[in-house]
Amino acid sequence: MHVLILGGTTEARRLAELLAAGSGLRVTNSLAGRVAAPRLPPGEVRVGGFGGAEGLARWLREHEVDALIDATHPFAGTISFNAALAAATAHVPLLALRRPGWVPVPGDDWHETGSLEQAALLLPGLGGRVFLTTGRMGLAAFADLTDLWFLVRSVDAPEPPVPPRTEVLLDRGPFTLEGERELLRRHRIDVVVTKDSGGAATAPKLTAAREAGLPVVVVRRPPVPEGVRVVEGPEQAREWLVSTFPDAG
Repeated sequence: MHVLILGGTTEARRLAELLAAGSGLRVTNSLAGRVAAPRLPPGEVRVGGFGGAEGLARWLREHEVDALIDATHPFAGTISFNAALAAATAHVPLLALRRPGWVPVPGDDWHETGSLEQAALLLPGLGGRVFLTTGRMGLAAFADLTDLWFLVRSVDAPEPPVPPRTEVLLDRGPFTLEGERELLRRHRIDVVVTKDSGGAATAPKLTAAREAGLPVVVVRRPPVPEGVRVVEGPEQAREWLVSTFPDAG
């Protein structure tokens, strides 16, 4: 049995580990290739795009894939919709694995938006020194904010256009609460911008911002394609495989 995991996330890597543990399955992990030195999961690994939904459907057929699991980042909307179209075209069962989103708690000062562009519109009224944690993609949305100073944290260096007053911090989570407290203090941050990626690896910044009384602009995640079943953890994804394909157990 051949399982294709659209990955690049902690959950995808954990699922690959679970499926590689004596299951006898053939597991292929597909990585987008946007990170220069990704953490490779067990199993076969391919890097790069498929050529849209049509290309993915063709790959599913040619490689005799029995099940497709979309375990990409919650904001990888294009590949998720391509996966839904490809799975329907190739008649391959599809599951979406999505970590739960963050939920505000008492004391949080969240400003939720639907896009990076909307987030940029909010910033001038919230602070002059911005901790931007949305990754290296999409910084063009903030490039016209010439009066604000940005600390941009990402795994790899961003490419222009970026805001003119920008300091880049190359780092990879998980991050600690103490480290996030010190970062906000040292850089005199006024406002934090993040995508609702969920998970524990980058959540300490939210706690640090709450403790410091800072506003946080939270970009809402795009919806999963209609009709696609969603689970929140790798163990649930493995259970779905076993229930869908009893021989996979």
